[in-house]
Amino acid sequence: MRYPFLFLPSALLFLSACGDPGIESGTGTAVGTYTNPVGDSIRMGDPYVLLHEGTYYLYGTAGKDGFKCWSSGNLRDWTYEGYAFKETTTSFGQSNYWAPEVIHYRDKFYLTYSCKPKDTGAYPDMMLVCLAESDSPTGPFTDKYAPWIDQGYSCIDAHIFVDEEQPYVYFDRVGYVGDWPDGYMFGIIYAMQLDRDNLQPSGDTVRVSEAEQDWENPDSDFSRCNEGAYVFKERDTYYLTYSANHWADPDYGIGYATAPTPMGPWTKAPDNPLIGKDSLRGIFGPGHNSFTSSPDGKETFMVYHTHGSFEDKERTVNIDRIKIDDAGALRILGPTRTPQPLPSGIR
Repeated sequence: MRYPFLFLPSALLFLSACGDPGIESGTGTAVGTYTNPVGDSIRMGDPYVLLHEGTYYLYGTAGKDGFKCWSSGNLRDWTYEGYAFKETTTSFGQSNYWAPEVIHYRDKFYLTYSCKPKDTGAYPDMMLVCLAESDSPTGPFTDKYAPWIDQGYSCIDAHIFVDEEQPYVYFDRVGYVGDWPDGYMFGIIYAMQLDRDNLQPSGDTVRVSEAEQDWENPDSDFSRCNEGAYVFKERDTYYLTYSANHWADPDYGIGYATAPTPMGPWTKAPDNPLIGKDSLRGIFGPGHNSFTSSPDGKETFMVYHTHGSFEDKERTVNIDRIKIDDAGALRILGPTRTPQPLPSGIR
């Protein structure tokens, strides 16, 4: 899965990223603007946007019994499409439906998600990742593998990346060190190769990323987490974005790493975080992102959530343009709170 990142001269990128983001004009001729957060009354964490045949589909952590879906033609105005996936009496999960992502692969739509299993005897105090499928991006999705990834520990936040027809999955191992409350939570990102035909794990599990940079609080006595991986390729480099710290912390933020192959080795950017708390603009807890492109393929957008305020942990949906500079550094043209042009190519 690749996105049309635009390369900018360093000087121009610096002005765009560090000046008033409201002056960013984009590259297309779209009429109209949007202002973050988008979606009016939509409240969700972990937003994921799929662009399919000119329509955007939005999913996220937004319900206790499954995953809802919204559609849009411009990333600003969203129409509720109902449940894409909903728990039933025979479902594997019973609660904690988190972090859905949907991809189109070989004429099918596949939904990855995390949940707490009904069978607490077989899976005590565990979160596990499942894979569901559908003929439509709006569902209904039904479980294909539940659980899908079961390595004897809790895992969440699955993300599928397809490189030259070879699929991979990235996910978080999560847990707790010590005895509550004297201990800390942890989240470590892992990767595995998938079988091209059935999407079952088919390779070794490789450790990808864990809390280590200062901004990630690697010595925290509360939360030492890397989570919410998203991978793409630009030219000959693989980029992985991830979130760090606890999701409810105003300092929750997004960093990125690069690698020569989908399995690594991954090197974190020295100037992380890519996006973090910005009290002056009212940006708190930005995290768990996905990417999408403009309808004409000329622009790339990061989709991410932020908190309502420093005290309000209810999460909202945000989008901002992303660029890669001439040195290969990933940059966000934001975070914005001023009117921005709609994606180029909007009709």
